[in-house]
Amino acid sequence: MTYRAPVEDMDFALRELASLERVLGEGFPAFDMDLVQPILEEAGKFAADVLAPLNQPGDEQGAQLTGNGVIAPVGFADAYKVFAEGGWMGLAAPEKWGGQGLPKTLANAVLEIIHGANMSFGLCPLLSLGAIEALVEHGHPAEQEKYLPKLVSGEWTGTMNLTEPQAGSDVGALKTKAVPNGDGSYAISGQKIYITWGDHDMAENIIHLVLARLPDAPAGSKGISLFVVPKVLVNEDGSLGERNNVQCIGLEKKIGIHASPTCVMEYDGATGWLVGEENRGLACMFTMMNSARLNVGQEGVGVGEAAYQAAYAYAQERKQGQVKGVDGPAPILHHADVRRTLTTMRANVMAARAICYACGVAADIAKTSDGDAGEAAKLREDLLTPIAKAWSTDMGVEVASMGVQIHGGMGFMNETLAAQLYRDARIAPIYEGTNGIQAIDLVGRKLGMANGKAMADMLGDVRATAQAARETNDPQLVQIADRLVAAADALEEATGWMVETMKTDRDKGLASATAYLKLAGDVIGGHFLTRGAVAARTEGGTMRGRMTALAGFFAETALAEAPGRVSGITRGGDSFLSESEALFGLA
Repeated sequence: MTYRAPVEDMDFALRELASLERVLGEGFPAFDMDLVQPILEEAGKFAADVLAPLNQPGDEQGAQLTGNGVIAPVGFADAYKVFAEGGWMGLAAPEKWGGQGLPKTLANAVLEIIHGANMSFGLCPLLSLGAIEALVEHGHPAEQEKYLPKLVSGEWTGTMNLTEPQAGSDVGALKTKAVPNGDGSYAISGQKIYITWGDHDMAENIIHLVLARLPDAPAGSKGISLFVVPKVLVNEDGSLGERNNVQCIGLEKKIGIHASPTCVMEYDGATGWLVGEENRGLACMFTMMNSARLNVGQEGVGVGEAAYQAAYAYAQERKQGQVKGVDGPAPILHHADVRRTLTTMRANVMAARAICYACGVAADIAKTSDGDAGEAAKLREDLLTPIAKAWSTDMGVEVASMGVQIHGGMGFMNETLAAQLYRDARIAPIYEGTNGIQAIDLVGRKLGMANGKAMADMLGDVRATAQAARETNDPQLVQIADRLVAAADALEEATGWMVETMKTDRDKGLASATAYLKLAGDVIGGHFLTRGAVAARTEGGTMRGRMTALAGFFAETALAEAPGRVSGITRGGDSFLSESEALFGLA
């Protein structure tokens, strides 16, 4: 079984759930909606023909550290060459630097396909995308001229270097030093860990973006600067010069994503150049982080889709047990519990896909629009980013786990794709800011923006969707609408409690932050599925039955449970704090 891009579902989600047509206009003059399906289809061909066949062999072989640096698994370098030559790296990059100037949302959909076919491979362009965005937003003109054309073309790749042995989520604790050389460059010294694709043989140069401290920098996060440090120094004429003093000194041994090298990087007086202003590196790095968080959410969607496809194929092939009307052992797809599990998988994948696409559309509009439209889009992007990252990656792990369950004992065997997808998916809730941090960001920052306008507007859209479903007079859609309204009421109540509690007892609010994010993701995901069910009524064909089934199932499971979860959020935080203090001897 090989991954196949679900082009019909993706195209429908972009058009009808995320309303991609809203980005049409001056911001993306090269884009029209007729491009969507052909781009998805071509990406799907590349994923199925080139990337998917390398997925399991790459997992088995893994990346290797040699005396000449890191070597990617067999076939990966050739696949990357095809990827770069196909122009996939520059889909959303500015035309000024050789990109195609298309919406980020469409580029993220392509990234979903790549991750679905081969998550380890997909991590390389994911990091390059972040480096491109950081240099476009914060790079000095000379840096942009030197690095962006090659990054956008895919000839070079990029990395993000934050973490150190003593500085993980607490970035302010980092110790890497940057000492001025007197010629405008800096000598970068220190060690960075968990650097994805920090070294490899797939491209002739790797452009590292590195957080470090200047000699007179203030302590903590306020004293961090960002530097661009190439693996190979670039001459004034753009040609490659000497090897820089940066190298991979170790590869982490991980649960999954074995084909993706996770490097320990040593900088020993490596030459680098300041990006942006001194001591403003964290703000520059957050450009990369926000990009990566949405992209990682899309990664959860891709892996979840792959897990669903693998499980569905197995359920059609595996015969076990007796079923009325079937002679002999029946394919396990006939068993009701298996179909329920598969439906859960597919509904959650589609809901997460819509959340990520909607976040991307908001980001595209915020970037290209001024005035009220731009401000509203920025609020929506900021609100949805932690939900897209956390809800979608938690979904990816849970759906991959369901895939293992459907495979039964075979799913627990390392040689099965189901097992690999489960192992690979588990990293996504951890990196680019753990999902606990995403929940803290949601309740600690995003709910308070513009006096709560972001969530209030979101809830307004949810209720409008419910009203549209009711106005169809379709009994099934009316029932879905009833569930959605009750769930929206629950989220509104929980939101009011969270906003007030964060003002008066922050610890109590944070104790319920993860549960609150889960509720928000469920309600917003249900809103998009319901919107899809309404829109599909006019399209007919397979999408009508598919979206009605997915929205109806989600309504009677996730949405039906929403009202009962409010008390766990509003009262659970208080009881949890006292109980946990006693449990762990902190009282």
